[in-house]
Amino acid sequence: MVDHTTVLIVGAGPAGLVLGNLLRARGIDTLIVERASREQVQVRARAGFLCPNSARVLTEHGLAAGMLHKGRSHGTCAFRAEDGEFELNYAQLGQGEVHTVYPQQDLVTDLITEYLDRGGELRFGVTVTGVDADTATITYRDANGAGEVTGRFVAGCDGGNGVTRTAVPATPARRHGRDHGITWLAVLAEAAQSMAAVTYAIHDDGFAGHMARSPQVTRYYLQVPPGDDPAAWTDERTWAALETRMRAAEFGPLRRGRITERRIVRLRSEVVDPIQYARLFLVGDAASLISPSAAKGANLAIMEAEVLAAALADALTRDDDRALAAYSRTCLPRIWRAQEFSHWMIDLLHGPAGAAPDAGYQRSLRRARLDSLRESHTHQNLFAERYLGL
Repeated sequence: MVDHTTVLIVGAGPAGLVLGNLLRARGIDTLIVERASREQVQVRARAGFLCPNSARVLTEHGLAAGMLHKGRSHGTCAFRAEDGEFELNYAQLGQGEVHTVYPQQDLVTDLITEYLDRGGELRFGVTVTGVDADTATITYRDANGAGEVTGRFVAGCDGGNGVTRTAVPATPARRHGRDHGITWLAVLAEAAQSMAAVTYAIHDDGFAGHMARSPQVTRYYLQVPPGDDPAAWTDERTWAALETRMRAAEFGPLRRGRITERRIVRLRSEVVDPIQYARLFLVGDAASLISPSAAKGANLAIMEAEVLAAALADALTRDDDRALAAYSRTCLPRIWRAQEFSHWMIDLLHGPAGAAPDAGYQRSLRRARLDSLRESHTHQNLFAERYLGL
């Protein structure tokens, strides 16, 4: 068991695994530690939409075999509301690019296999209990007891609730955040997709979303009151609400199937600024949490992993730390652009809460946004650029 390495990576999600693979490809020693078991990591169903930049990173670095074999291209999305449905073929707008749909658990499985094949060390079942950013040291606990590992650098890829984020002092770091007061029930259903496109349904009862994950599995989102217990949403209750909000009576019934997962997602946004301190660098959700309304989370993680891998390689192989010093300045503008688009999508998809005094005004504004998106080619091109890009 090592007690020293070059780059310590905390977390084996897309951020940590892409970073580890890129560093191993440059011959840099790495150690990834992950709290969960390998089995748990490889079945966690999360995002599945990869933007063009993410697909490029994976392809250019030899990490895309599974994605290229099993991924599916998506170039359209649709909006349903009280005055009908319209579809945006964003593959024919903007830069003419598409998303690649590839379930995150499949990508993570691919990345783990590739990382181990490249000689990387990955230890599961390790709970990190402390991080010293000045000495690049972590303390941990695993099945064998407590331990300590030191590196030259630490990459915090352990999410918004991980320990690495707390190792960045409140001064000089600033933590910007917003709780949007909106909660989704996220469900996975063993059901073929009911619509050809990703569909956003806007309804006075609340938002509903349809996102295919594979030919046999579909992700649905359903806006629910804050504090709701997911167990209270039985299969029948969930399908009934989805069919109402997606206006199945008008557009056709949903293809139903067994619901295999239901969990609550609270829409909140957070950004740490800067996302580096001493020898610690934050990547992915550890650097910034973003709502799933615009499918940016995993894509930001992959972008940041590529930037950090190149910067660490410069520092370690060429003794040039300029890119490393500029890591926050390079990534934060893209993070904030993604946050801004996510916020715009939240406003578009969700109506006023309860009996808000300005409910009529807010609903009219939302209708105007949809009308503009439906009718303005300029607005559609801008949407396509922001929907796909970082």
